[in-house]
Amino acid sequence: MLYQNAQDWLDAPHKRVLFFGMSGLGKTFLSTMLRKQGDWFHYSIDYRIGTRYMDEYITDNLKTQAMQVPFLRDLLLSDSIRIAPKIRFDHLTPMATYLGKPGAPDKGGLPIEEYRRRQSQFRTAETAALMDTGHFIERAEKIYGYPHFICDTGGSICEWIDPALCENDPLIAELSQHCLLVWLRGDEAHTQHLIDRFDRDPKPMAYQPEFLARVWEDYLLKNSLKADEVEPDSFIRWTYAQALAHRQPLYEHMARYGVSLCAHEVSAIQTPQDFTAMIATAIDAA
Repeated sequence: MLYQNAQDWLDAPHKRVLFFGMSGLGKTFLSTMLRKQGDWFHYSIDYRIGTRYMDEYITDNLKTQAMQVPFLRDLLLSDSIRIAPKIRFDHLTPMATYLGKPGAPDKGGLPIEEYRRRQSQFRTAETAALMDTGHFIERAEKIYGYPHFICDTGGSICEWIDPALCENDPLIAELSQHCLLVWLRGDEAHTQHLIDRFDRDPKPMAYQPEFLARVWEDYLLKNSLKADEVEPDSFIRWTYAQALAHRQPLYEHMARYGVSLCAHEVSAIQTPQDFTAMIATAIDAA
């Protein structure tokens, strides 16, 4: 680990952490709290993906939709209007809309091959954004003078690692040399809460290609459906609990190179001092 013991962490003039885990367990809550104190630079992986690595894909998709409306088409062709996504730390809808959901086009779904193509684009983009972490640590200190750094990752970070490579996995090797990996993990109650929340508002997700291929074929077989008959929200709702189970051992593997905090503990953190003390305890317990 970047910090060998609690005292190393407490004494470090530059504290650098990377939060990972499922969405809804406190990554952005902690990042926002620390950022608002003024000493922590908040590097959002999803924001970087949407504004740097997938901006052109998202914008072109918006323009493609606009070109189907004669009024907007004429304005675009005459260079009279500008269409661009508006992405913020707390508003990533344009990127989620582009990623989409597979299924029947007449129900808002994407053909499975197009969906896989966009999944591949996202994987490349997320990997690149994660690999930019070291660059942003340098920028945060050199340009803005921030002593401390947070890398706030998306839930899909674990999809792109290979546990068989152990510490030689390119992502783990790169990230662990710059940051303390911190897994925000949930218990069974949190898992059910996440499932219930997702059921109410199913959102696009990124999946490991092999996992997606398996659950897609299973869903078609189980429901005796063709690809263009799938109701998109029904598929991703059905997939979500399986995705949680699929990601759990991958998160556990990543936590071997860092520390973990239970979401119950995270909810009790109110100040940077609380956070610093809790990480010190977690390091000694690792």
